Amino acid sequence: MSLRFVSAGAAQGLVQALAGEQGLAIEGSFGAVGAMLAKLEDGEPADVVILTRAQVEALASRGRVLPGTVADLGVVATAIAVRSADSLPDLGSEAGLRASLLAADAIHFPDPSRATAGIHFAKVLGRLGIGERVAARLRTHPNGMTAMRTLAGAQGKPLGCTQATEILATPGVRLVGPLPRGFELDTTYAAAVSADAADADAATSFVRHLTGPGTRERRDAAGFR
Repeated sequence: MSLRFVSAGAAQGLVQALAGEQGLAIEGSFGAVGAMLAKLEDGEPADVVILTRAQVEALASRGRVLPGTVADLGVVATAIAVRSADSLPDLGSEAGLRASLLAADAIHFPDPSRATAGIHFAKVLGRLGIGERVAARLRTHPNGMTAMRTLAGAQGKPLGCTQATEILATPGVRLVGPLPRGFELDTTYAAAVSADAADADAATSFVRHLTGPGTRERRDAAGFR
C-alpha cells in the first residue's frame, strides 16, 4: 500500500521512518512549506497533508482537508547545524551567534522566500547587522534537507540553519541548538487527511499513528516538542 504526501520537509524523516515500519510506500512531495502549499493549490494529489498548523487550519476552513482529522505533530525549533566532526560553536547569546556566523566560510539554509526556517534566518541576519558582510557566503537550497545534505559534504568551515527535525534526520551533520533567546522561532506542524484522498481510511489511520500517544517518544527524538 502507498500513501501520497504533500508535506513540510520538517516531517520527512519521521514520516519515512514510521511508514517504513508499517510497510507503507511513500509518494508525493516534501519541501519548503510555501512550495508545498503551492503544489497543493495547483492540484498535486495527496492523501496526507503536513504543513504548519496555521496553513492546515486554513485548508480545513476551505474544505481542502477533512477538519476532523487535523492533529498536531508538535513544535519544531529553527536551529543551527555543523558537520558531525566539527566542534560546537557558541550559540548562547546574540554575540556568540554573530561571531559564529562571521567565522563561517559558507552558510547553508533553505529557500528564504518559501521555507519557514529560511524566511526567519534571513531576518535574523538582518537583525544581527551582518547581512551584507556574509552575503557572498550564503548558500540557499530548495529545502532544509537539501541544505543539510550539502552541509554534510561541504569543505572549509561551514554552518547551516534549518528546522531541528531536518538536522536530526540528516547523516553527517549534528544539531548545535536552537537560535538564542530573542532570535528563536518555534513552529507548530499539523497533519490532516486530504479531502481528495484516494484512501481516506488508510490516510486517517496513518495520521492517527503519526500524531498519537504511541509515537510521542519517536516525535521527541525526531525534534518535535
